[in-house]
Amino acid sequence: MITPNTPTILPTKVQEAIIQYHHQCYNLQATNWNIREQMRKIDLAYQREADQTSEHWKARLANRYGDKTKFQNVTVPVIMPMVEAAVTYQASVFLTGNPLFGVVSNPANADAALQMESVIGDQQIKGGWTREFILFFRDAFKYNLAAIEVDWDRMTTPAFETDLSFSTREGRPKEVVWEGNVIKRCDPYNLIFDTRVAPSSLYYKGEFVGYNKLMSRVALKEFINTLPNKMVSNVVAAFESGMGFSGITMANSVGGYYIPEVNPEALLNRNPRATTNWLAWAGITGQDNKIKYKDMYELTKLYAKIIPSDFGLKVPSANTPQIWKFYIVNHQVVIYAERQTNAHGFLPILLCQPLEDGLEFQTKSLAQNVSPIQDLTSALWNSNIAARRRSVSDRGLYDPSRVTEANINSDNPSAKIPVRPAAYGKPVSEAYYPIPFRDDQAGLVMQETASLMQMANMITGQNPARQGQFVKGNKTQREFDSVMSNANGRDQLVSILLEDQIFLPLKHIIKTNILQYQGGGSVFNRDKKQAVNVDPVALRKAILEFKVSDGLIPADKLISADTLQVAMQVIGSTPALLKEYNLSPMFSYMIKTQGGDIGEFEKSPEQVAYEDAVAQWQNMANSVLELAKSVTLKVENVTMDQVKSMIQELLPPQPVPQSFNYDPTMRSKSGQPPAAPTNQPQQE
Repeated sequence: MITPNTPTILPTKVQEAIIQYHHQCYNLQATNWNIREQMRKIDLAYQREADQTSEHWKARLANRYGDKTKFQNVTVPVIMPMVEAAVTYQASVFLTGNPLFGVVSNPANADAALQMESVIGDQQIKGGWTREFILFFRDAFKYNLAAIEVDWDRMTTPAFETDLSFSTREGRPKEVVWEGNVIKRCDPYNLIFDTRVAPSSLYYKGEFVGYNKLMSRVALKEFINTLPNKMVSNVVAAFESGMGFSGITMANSVGGYYIPEVNPEALLNRNPRATTNWLAWAGITGQDNKIKYKDMYELTKLYAKIIPSDFGLKVPSANTPQIWKFYIVNHQVVIYAERQTNAHGFLPILLCQPLEDGLEFQTKSLAQNVSPIQDLTSALWNSNIAARRRSVSDRGLYDPSRVTEANINSDNPSAKIPVRPAAYGKPVSEAYYPIPFRDDQAGLVMQETASLMQMANMITGQNPARQGQFVKGNKTQREFDSVMSNANGRDQLVSILLEDQIFLPLKHIIKTNILQYQGGGSVFNRDKKQAVNVDPVALRKAILEFKVSDGLIPADKLISADTLQVAMQVIGSTPALLKEYNLSPMFSYMIKTQGGDIGEFEKSPEQVAYEDAVAQWQNMANSVLELAKSVTLKVENVTMDQVKSMIQELLPPQPVPQSFNYDPTMRSKSGQPPAAPTNQPQQE
């Protein structure tokens, strides 16, 4: 395989300059706003964990320890269903294809298009694209800011060969280096990017973008071993460095790996910086080790568009802006530097804002837009819960000279209340007066909640049916489909924006990387169920002819199913049109436009030709048998041997069945099945 980019060993002064540049990148982001706390507030609302009042927590703890008589405060779920409905729609648009990005071309480049599509399908599976896109969509609708990385990467995969000297039963394992486009969602909490430009234009206008992640000692050593031409002299310093910034004061909002505390009842309350000291656990003091390892490390991956001469880098075209990739350990030690020679010339981390109105970072996300509705509906429901608390725990006036406070407020509902001596000789009813309970507003809570939820749907452009809720009504199926089609308008607008912000540059990067770096070999196409030989030369020759597609345009935008059905009826009843169109492929196409794919059930051209030949042979055989019957009736003294001989002379050889391998491209290219095999009968 071709080495995609150019690793470089940096001089010491250049490394120091890169470290300072890295620190200034963090400072630039930290001086703008406390992005982490803003996102944490959104996550608290999304997880319904923003209520930290003592009353709520007392009831929560009581419920946890078995007392189910206490009422917790309720946070009405508004944000989470809205976000998930939006994520579901975009996933159904972009992530249901196989592969995710299909490839089409003109007929002359059909083979190259099949190769490209097979490569993309293979990289989609091995690179784990679908999961990363779902996480990316969820970030986008929660924060109105999401980032995804598409990079040409390499990884080691297992392969097996038969070696009898190794084992007669087991295969001999060997390592194979796989290379391809790997897509990763970037954690927004640990993202660093150039805030001077709009997020959607960062990949071509911005100067830097990257992210920070935690790695254990073993994971970092394993990662460094995979780096080609790394800075070996810095490896020891990297392992001995402590976490955090050194020699510079960073803002608390940005800097260092960060995991927000959102769910207090998480399955695992993990401190991301804490780990097990394996050396101490094993009884090793570390005095015999040449390297003083730490337990955890922070690794920063930074893409920067720099002018090399500004950093003292002596490389070709040093005065021309170039994109470089740096790996920095604990924000202190550079262990890897690589000039990006990708033909696309973009920063390989793409940012998006699904709601974009020109205000850039001031634009509210979907979650922020409906957050006030969640707070208001929760306040309504909690007022109802307060009434329930009031109804089960009465309020009253009591005489403290006759009854003690401890006895009045006893938690035991069956406890006896003694009276003080001052109450002797007086009516006990005068010692306590219950205040009557009235709840006149309880019936309005449901009505007001429904109105607020409808307002939230208006804000997001959704409806209850879109969220999987049953809606009673008297609409016909056509009327319901029309309503749902109009309800998808806002989501389709977001899809169009995501297509322009993310998927167009992403598909361009994927296609360019394949054309630039893909080597030869055989790739299995899961859709066609066949192995495809990849020829890099043929791919590069057809570069101008490729068009990488996705699921943005719905099928009903391409063709109306009702219109197509009418057209098929007209064609089927008009002999002149039957001569011009193939009805069977058209029927398959109609089913496919409505979400079904019956292409794998289509008969192959060879099978169609064989069945036609068998039908012709059977018709001819019937004619010959009728002729033989008439001869035996009209001519006397005709033996059965003579009749059989006459039949064999008149009847052509019977068609022989063959193995039929379906190839849908044969029918789609020509529109007609090939000619019948040579052993089929010819009409006389």
